[in-house]
Amino acid sequence: MAAAPAAAGSGAGRGRRAAATVAAWGGWGGRPRPGNILLQLRQGQLTGRGLARAVQFTETFLTERDKQSKWSGIPQLLLKLYATSHLHSDFVECQNILKEISPLLSMEAMAFVTEERKLTQETTYPNTYIFDLFGGVDLLVEILMRPTISIRGQKLKISDEMSKDCLSILYNTCVCTEGVTKRLAEKNDFVIFLFTLMTSKKTFLQTATLIEDILGVKKEMIRLDEVPNLSSLVSNFDQQQLANFCRILAVTISEMDTGNDDKHTLLAKNAQQKKSLSLGPSAAEINQAALLSIPGFVERLCKLATRKVSESTGTASFLQELEEWYTWLDNALVLDALMRVANEESEHNQASIVFPSPGASEENGLPHTSTRTQLPQSMKIMHEIMYKLEVLYVLCVLLMGRQRNQVHRMIAEFKLIPGLNNLFDKLIWRKHSASALVLHGHNQNCDCSPDITLKIQFLRLLQSFSDHHENKYLLLNNQELNELSAISLKANIPEVEAVLNTDRSLVCDGKRGLLTRLLQVMKKEPAESSFRFWQARAVESFLRGTTSYADQMFLLKRGLLEHILYCIVDSECKSRDVLQSYFDLLGELMKFNVDAFKRFNKYINTDAKFQVFLKQINSSLVDSNMLVRCVTLSLDRFENQVDMKVAEVLSECRLLAYISQVPTQMSFLFRLINIIHVQTLTQENVSCLNTSLVILMLARRKERLPLYLRLLQRMEHSKKYPGFLLNNFHNLLRFWQQHYLHKDKDSTCLENSSCISFSYWKETVSILLNPDRQSPSALVSYIEEPYMDIDRDFTEE
Repeated sequence: MAAAPAAAGSGAGRGRRAAATVAAWGGWGGRPRPGNILLQLRQGQLTGRGLARAVQFTETFLTERDKQSKWSGIPQLLLKLYATSHLHSDFVECQNILKEISPLLSMEAMAFVTEERKLTQETTYPNTYIFDLFGGVDLLVEILMRPTISIRGQKLKISDEMSKDCLSILYNTCVCTEGVTKRLAEKNDFVIFLFTLMTSKKTFLQTATLIEDILGVKKEMIRLDEVPNLSSLVSNFDQQQLANFCRILAVTISEMDTGNDDKHTLLAKNAQQKKSLSLGPSAAEINQAALLSIPGFVERLCKLATRKVSESTGTASFLQELEEWYTWLDNALVLDALMRVANEESEHNQASIVFPSPGASEENGLPHTSTRTQLPQSMKIMHEIMYKLEVLYVLCVLLMGRQRNQVHRMIAEFKLIPGLNNLFDKLIWRKHSASALVLHGHNQNCDCSPDITLKIQFLRLLQSFSDHHENKYLLLNNQELNELSAISLKANIPEVEAVLNTDRSLVCDGKRGLLTRLLQVMKKEPAESSFRFWQARAVESFLRGTTSYADQMFLLKRGLLEHILYCIVDSECKSRDVLQSYFDLLGELMKFNVDAFKRFNKYINTDAKFQVFLKQINSSLVDSNMLVRCVTLSLDRFENQVDMKVAEVLSECRLLAYISQVPTQMSFLFRLINIIHVQTLTQENVSCLNTSLVILMLARRKERLPLYLRLLQRMEHSKKYPGFLLNNFHNLLRFWQQHYLHKDKDSTCLENSSCISFSYWKETVSILLNPDRQSPSALVSYIEEPYMDIDRDFTEE
């Protein structure tokens, strides 16, 4: 901690300050050169030596220099702040000085984030910059942390009001002055200490906002288990505070992204996983476990996520928060938009709403509000939307973490899914009003809009919830579950065990379940909508895993296949992301399902339509290869069935006839292998490798594997690149062994989705990698000696 400056009359004190003044002027006895002092201060901050704080100057010198440089008296105020903030101070005068400093910085920060930025940029030395340069940030950190110091066994205390002023000034400085947030992030003890300030409602919002900004730039993730009394802290939050706290949690429970594309390759991910195994759980995983150990934490999140607008915080409490927002630039634009909406609705509905001026409050701490105050419904809704999207994000991350099954069990028990189903029409997928809130500089269709973000977060949650988990049937209501049972009974097949085991008291209520509601809005979505991708992903996750005929028929009966084909063929969708999600969904919907292929043939009923469909498939195999795989697997099964219905589909379906041709399969196989390399494999394109393996496994079943390898060799030669493709495929298969033989989940997914035992996958890869050049099924038998390059290290470029 910095010592209090020497008394004004002290000769030693005057001598030290005089020496500092000479140093600041470069030892020159004349007038100081412009900017010299600021340069010296900045160097002092960077090196930790020399000038760094206002206390190193005399007040006379600072006042004189202020006349020339227009520093708004900030250095002099900091000098006084040092003098009045020593350990034995009562902090009364200190707080008065803070209140003088605060408006000088807040107005500048307000200008920084609004249209008035130009004015700020024209200022040579903005107030926040000067405040930081003369040591203001470090001094406020010291003042805030005074309660951590004990004198004679008693800890020092500072008022909530003073803490609030310090936090406000620090945040404004972070907004305007580059590097301040990063410096604060490096003070780990300070960051941990900030969490303790959230125990007070008066300082909660300011603290949470500052922590969120700091954690956003912190290189190393903070560990929540280091926060003193975390469980007690979180348990004492009211629902409003907990929702805001989720903004911080979003940073602490998500794995840090390095921003390097190489980190997204499977090679890099595997290397990282090996490293992680030796290091133990990551900080994000530790933080997730810490939160899940807090009694009632997930239950409260579920209540927040499913709370109706009418149950949300009352008018007075919300207005109090808006008053806080008024002073917080992070939310200033939101407040502007909310007030605009309020004015529009007030004029329309003749309703009145009185916003308090900052600082106006009654004895109970709530702002003054008129007895006629009415909060416009749109503001209530937006208030709830801002909360829910943060809460849904946290639940989504927890659902994808190590404790997934535990979270799944709790989410089901606390009825998150039926609760979201009840909110679907009125909040989640509500119709936009003419005055729907959008952030400054954005429009209603922008992904930054709270409405849009909530919808995407909701769809991501559904995707995570349904993916390879039997709880997915909670997305249906009782009537829809009965429909699944009836489909199985009619088809004379056993009911899905997960359906039989579903707790009917936890499913959706009402006329439609959440999955059916999603299908309805999906079919109405405009062609250019960005929601199409997320909607398709959410529905596809319901079908993933072991193929269920009943699940497929449930969706087919609701016109899903025709909707997908319309989007792919008739609307000629151009978005690669949407096309990929639709091809993946179509593959899961049609796989092994004769009825689906009949419906496909009925819709794609002309050669012209079929050619458009093939054009979309062939335009990007990375996007369409999962559909190619599903059709190939279905063809193999149908060819081995003796059934009139199947025989009819085989003879009539254009798609099956197309895939059955060997030249078509070879064309797909060649391109699938050619577009991927070990160094470029990602979670997105590794499916191309597995689809090529499916084609070769099915060829092996028919004892045609040597034929397919020989044809690949001929295609290589025709392209004038002998050995290029097969060497690449050899390296890819070596990587495949390393990647899949040690990851239980991935191998299970391969087995479930293909209905081919994983042992057959492994055997096929081993046969292809056989080093015996006499083996007719080994890749090396088809690579001529001069072109052999099969032992390349995966890390080579």
